[in-house]
Amino acid sequence: MTIKDIAKLSGYSLGTVSRVLNNHPDVSKAARERILSVVKEVGFEPNSNARHLKMRQRSAIAILVKGSQNMLFSDILERIQKKITACGEEVFADYLDEDADEVSHAIQIYRQRRPRGFIFLGGDLEYFRKSFGELHVPCVLLTNSGEELKYVNLSSFSTDDTEASEQVIDYLYSCGHRRIGVIGGNLSVDQISFRRLLGVKRSLEKHGMTFDRAERYEPCRYSLGEGYEATRRLLGRCRDLSAIFALGDVIAIGAMRAIYDEGLSVPGDISLVGYDGIALSQYSMPRLTTIRQDTEQLAELGVKKLLESINYNVDPVHERVAFELIKGESVKRMEEDDGITGGKL
Repeated sequence: MTIKDIAKLSGYSLGTVSRVLNNHPDVSKAARERILSVVKEVGFEPNSNARHLKMRQRSAIAILVKGSQNMLFSDILERIQKKITACGEEVFADYLDEDADEVSHAIQIYRQRRPRGFIFLGGDLEYFRKSFGELHVPCVLLTNSGEELKYVNLSSFSTDDTEASEQVIDYLYSCGHRRIGVIGGNLSVDQISFRRLLGVKRSLEKHGMTFDRAERYEPCRYSLGEGYEATRRLLGRCRDLSAIFALGDVIAIGAMRAIYDEGLSVPGDISLVGYDGIALSQYSMPRLTTIRQDTEQLAELGVKKLLESINYNVDPVHERVAFELIKGESVKRMEEDDGITGGKL
């Protein structure tokens, strides 16, 4: 009895079964219960020592995921795992805290398991600058761009976060919104949230407005709970907002609940826009307006480039992947609104 048999009997993918057996958090309750039921029924006992020995012998590919609550990364991860295993390669994933040093963790894994390559799902360029030079295997960074780092063994594929965020604010402006708040991420220049905030700033300036960052921006981590709390803090000091742009869909879903708990409605009182295009955003009530990142393309390009780099002497590439503004039901058109005033971003 193997993990493939468990996948077949349970009806779930190898990636999902693997995450359940390794006790990863990004699995639905129904999937976890079904898989564990099959495991118990057939008496399956995963051989951890044998699995790790096989990884060392085959030099598996390692995937490092920043943040266990990031649903975008869960989607990309499953696609990556399917593509890598379909090529006959061994693969394993490690989850890190959103603020963890992913490069130091990769170096530790490299010394212990000698993987043939790494895929980083999310990344802080500050950590790459500090110690990435100690990694000497092919690597791919997804959702953030490593082009400026100039490492010969690092490729990257990402969305143009600045352009996408500019389109969000342009759309809100075209709908009559002038009192716009922003939640999510932080102001570190090495984070994707900084580039998304640059897009906000660029759009507002184009329309003759400035952005009072101290008043209208509230940082937070990428999770439902953090989005909820950040929204309540923002509304506590900016009750006159007509729209909120959340820098991640999970943040936006948390924000939606907070808005209702404040006695307001979406989009009746406050319009709401997210970022990522996760499946949940199209099943919320109302459906969320959001920027959809192409997770299939990100996974496809990342896996293809990593395998090419492992097997051939090829140069790194840094490419942008197309995005789409999905106009859901969470934005209302305003008749007329006042402008934003305040300091610059």
